[in-house]
Amino acid sequence: MTTSKRVQDRCKMKRIHDLEIATEKWKIVSKVLFLMEILKEEPEQVISIRSLNQYRKQINLPKPQKISDFIKKSPKLFELYKDHKGVLWCGMTKDAKELIQEEERITEEYSEKAAEHVARCLMKSVAKCLPFDKIAHFRRDFGLPLDFRKDWVYSYPEHFRVVKNEDEGGTGPEFLELVSWKPSCSIIELEKKVIGVSEDHQPGVLSLAFPLKFPSNCNKMYRYGGKINHFQKQSYLSPYADAHGLTAGSLEFDKRAVAVMHELLSFTIEKRLVTNHLTHFRREFVMPQKLMRLLLKHFGIFYVSERGKRFSVFLNEAYEGSELIEKCPLVL
Repeated sequence: MTTSKRVQDRCKMKRIHDLEIATEKWKIVSKVLFLMEILKEEPEQVISIRSLNQYRKQINLPKPQKISDFIKKSPKLFELYKDHKGVLWCGMTKDAKELIQEEERITEEYSEKAAEHVARCLMKSVAKCLPFDKIAHFRRDFGLPLDFRKDWVYSYPEHFRVVKNEDEGGTGPEFLELVSWKPSCSIIELEKKVIGVSEDHQPGVLSLAFPLKFPSNCNKMYRYGGKINHFQKQSYLSPYADAHGLTAGSLEFDKRAVAVMHELLSFTIEKRLVTNHLTHFRREFVMPQKLMRLLLKHFGIFYVSERGKRFSVFLNEAYEGSELIEKCPLVL
């Protein structure tokens, strides 16, 4: 991966203020949602502040910040109280519980679409299967339920099935494996806007240009115009086609990788992902080792925010200012 300093240096003149605002909003919302998920899993939906300390890293709340101070910032969702021994506990308000019920209802309604997106990820992968642990990275981004490993994965046998690593006697890590190839699901999102859905589609070479949206302070025409136009005119292999014949580092290889990332971001409910999560799939999706460099290079298609310890990548075309143009019901 590109180092933090290099990312900051290369992003400095290409910063999009509105998407930095969206990043800050996401950082706060993700902490709140994580805390709600912890409480949801507790038998009585309450937990002591002392027990919450073990989740500091996941909440991204470094010392000396107090967890109780963070909780106090959301009085409509969380409440604090002390028991007779003086132990401080955290619970959810009535509004928070109603919000969780609403989220569960919407997640169930969105479930079919989420299953399709997971199946299409399997279709893009080299072996047509992905480890559960890696899919878990995308759980919230894809709108999957919290306990998706328990019941959800068995609800769509027409799409995928759970298998174990046979090399380890069936006791190794679990994988999700594609059950059947559906031609209509091998049409990339950009292509759908042109040809619609076809039941006998065969993925191959594409010539569709990617939508571009540049930072207002970036004078693209003088410094980058020629290279961008050349890249946009270059044909590329569909993310769903066999990529074994491509040479790593070639323009064809890189443009296909851009198409893979564009398609993957299109599947997410916020059209945004943590870049570390993307790197976990380099081998499965046949993407370059220096993935961050490719994201930064194509700043008209993607935007990389370096705020915080983890970088985020946005799909530029999906945003107007700091807001999603088409908002999934699961997005707060």
